[in-house]
Amino acid sequence: MMKKIQVIGYPLFFVVMALLPAVLDSRWLVVATTFVIFTIVALSQDVILGKAGMFNMGQALFFGLGAYTTAILNSVYGWPMLATLPVAIIIPALFGIVLAGPIIHLRGDYLLVVTIGFNIVFIQAVQNNLGGVTGGPNGIFGLEMLQIPGMGAFQEAAPYYAALFVLLLTLFIIRNLESSKAGRALHYLREDDLAAGSIGINTRVYKIFAFGVGAGIAGMAGTVFANQYSAVSPEAFNFLQSVLFFSIVIVGGSSVPGILLGVFVMFVLPEIFREFATWRYFIFGFAMIFTMILRPRGLWPAKFGRIPKAFLEKGGNHGQQ
Repeated sequence: MMKKIQVIGYPLFFVVMALLPAVLDSRWLVVATTFVIFTIVALSQDVILGKAGMFNMGQALFFGLGAYTTAILNSVYGWPMLATLPVAIIIPALFGIVLAGPIIHLRGDYLLVVTIGFNIVFIQAVQNNLGGVTGGPNGIFGLEMLQIPGMGAFQEAAPYYAALFVLLLTLFIIRNLESSKAGRALHYLREDDLAAGSIGINTRVYKIFAFGVGAGIAGMAGTVFANQYSAVSPEAFNFLQSVLFFSIVIVGGSSVPGILLGVFVMFVLPEIFREFATWRYFIFGFAMIFTMILRPRGLWPAKFGRIPKAFLEKGGNHGQQ
């Protein structure tokens, strides 16, 4: 089944996504771009949560680090948007490695709380204009737009195609990770880290590795996000955003098709019902509830690298006594 999706489904998906700007108005093009960006961040969260089995509720921190790195380098130091991308990947990845070092021995709820704390500290730092370069509560505005050669007449769609390219690159990274020695080590680590350690897997190294890879991918998404809006502000990377990315992986089932469906349910579906104002949140909430009742292992459960067993009771009776 997965082979058919990889051979037929993914190319078809990207063909459809490539043609979307021709049929969408400006509002829905923004929604489509954000859908792609959130998918990238959710995939980065899946490396830590789904593949390594670590309860990380601070992914918006790394997403924000990438966005603010790009914004600061572009607005303060005059770097071209594209030139900021490598730095926006490296800095969050380094932060992920440094932050993970002291906390990877923690498990379950304890790790969850610590990562929430890191996210809150990050928001407070940027809101208080750390170093005089983050813009405080208002953020940073007026960033340079990424210029794609030959697309001058379609500049409105440039952020969308930049995001789509980054998604393609992310899927390439994820696919190679899953088939690599590191990917297999993360799988065994998620299943049982004590057993993984007993067969010679350096659990500490691979946990830090997962945080570094997940943070770097999220930082890459941050650059695309900054390019989309030509601005960054603290509220875009707060704790609730981390909850969203965490929920997407759980609802989706920690597979690529599942995460795509999860982003649709958690982000696009509420946008469809935006005209109903408050009622759209009721629909959003009920969609989450019914999803977890009817599909307790997620919309599209992964066969290799799944969500941690703590979320799933034996037999898939999640939430039942």
